[in-house]
Amino acid sequence: MRAQPTASHFIDGEYVEDDAGTVIESLYPATGEIIARLYAATPGIVEKAIAAAKRAQPEWAAMSPTARGRILKRAADIMRERNRELSELETLDTGKPIQETIVADPTSGADSFEFFGGVIAAGLNGSYIPLGGDFAYTKHVPLGVCVGIGAWNYPQQIACWKAAPALAAGNAMVFKPSENTPLGALKIAEILIEAGLPKGLFNVIQGDRDTGPLLVNHPDVAKVSLTGSVPTGRKVAAAAAGNLKHVTMELGGKSPLIVFDDADIDSAVGGAMLGNFYSTGQVCSNGTRVFVQKGIKGEFLKRLKARTEAMVIGDPMDDATQIGPMVSWAQREKVLDYIDKGKAEGATLVVGGGIPNNVSGEGYYVQPTVFADVTDEMTIAREEIFGPVMCVLDFEDEAEVIARGNATEFGLAAGVFTSDMSRAHRVVDLLEAGTLWINTYNLCPVEIPFGGSKQSGFGRENSIAALEHYSELKTVYVGMGPVQAPY
Repeated sequence: MRAQPTASHFIDGEYVEDDAGTVIESLYPATGEIIARLYAATPGIVEKAIAAAKRAQPEWAAMSPTARGRILKRAADIMRERNRELSELETLDTGKPIQETIVADPTSGADSFEFFGGVIAAGLNGSYIPLGGDFAYTKHVPLGVCVGIGAWNYPQQIACWKAAPALAAGNAMVFKPSENTPLGALKIAEILIEAGLPKGLFNVIQGDRDTGPLLVNHPDVAKVSLTGSVPTGRKVAAAAAGNLKHVTMELGGKSPLIVFDDADIDSAVGGAMLGNFYSTGQVCSNGTRVFVQKGIKGEFLKRLKARTEAMVIGDPMDDATQIGPMVSWAQREKVLDYIDKGKAEGATLVVGGGIPNNVSGEGYYVQPTVFADVTDEMTIAREEIFGPVMCVLDFEDEAEVIARGNATEFGLAAGVFTSDMSRAHRVVDLLEAGTLWINTYNLCPVEIPFGGSKQSGFGRENSIAALEHYSELKTVYVGMGPVQAPY
């Protein structure tokens, strides 16, 4: 790895330390080993970061979209050149297998910088409105200083998903990663400076639950973008609303994945596994309620069990490993508690359900777990587990499964597997979710919007739509003749 992050924070183009903050120990989830000690931002650090962003933003906004885009695309190129190094850091940060991080984490972040670097001009175009002799025009203007608050499941990707549209639209950003995964965002900040981003436009500060309010409530912050849990989202949205700040919320889910009896069973099993076990189940959009039509339930479970048992659990740095540890000891204990509740409430344990015996006892591992005969009222069917636990539920017909799929406070994602495309489109139209898939699951290329409905949040990440959430529309009326006043 090139030089590791050398301090806790990255502000105004350089590393900054303040050891007066609370100590944050970064642990490697596969072994529990401490790999870095950092400090949470003090109020002074928060002020320094926001001041740097506020100072740098106007000059950046005055640059042409092409000039801004050129820097973002250069950052994408650097990320791709260093993909292996960044992926290894992501694996150390999260515990996710290197076979995942090398194709899904820094590469996704690079895609975001490249996409927004290339679409700025078109995405931020205004309009001309003829009004007879007069006319009007609209233009998109940046918001100013934006705050990004990241989650621990995709730390580098989330940093880029928030930074790229914010910077493309002419804003500055102060980004706070999760205290569980503090390292990756610092390297993203380094790379942006190397790519030519002016100092102060992307700042990274570490923090805990006390740091977020300092950012969200700051009078110089115009927008907050959060990726996190629903309870955290409610608090952040309430605080931001009190000061009328712009907000994007990408929160949790309990998404339905529906498998009709005419589906390709192997594809449906693969989709269900990707939608429950990828990143050790720590994905907000996971289809954790897998509704399988009764006619194929037995065959579906048979193939699912065999493929789950064949998954390789082990050292995340081994290219052969498919399942790594949970991000933390606390998260592992939470998931194991849900597994115990599933057993106690009468669900049938098909496979997994415990701690694998072929890995370090100090690591935060949980076996990929499948429950069948799950009913809607069970705890594991109602609450977000955020771990490798799949719930398989039976259903009889289309109307029933749509009603049951929608019977949740969440609305982040949903999926449908069927060979009947008329039915597929009919069902996704009726499912209450922001992001849906037909005959696949969890694919999130930067070209398409991603986000939820109901309690799963509002606003969208990615695609040209994201630029709308990092800018506001200014309307200008142009009078071409003398003013005719009635007095």
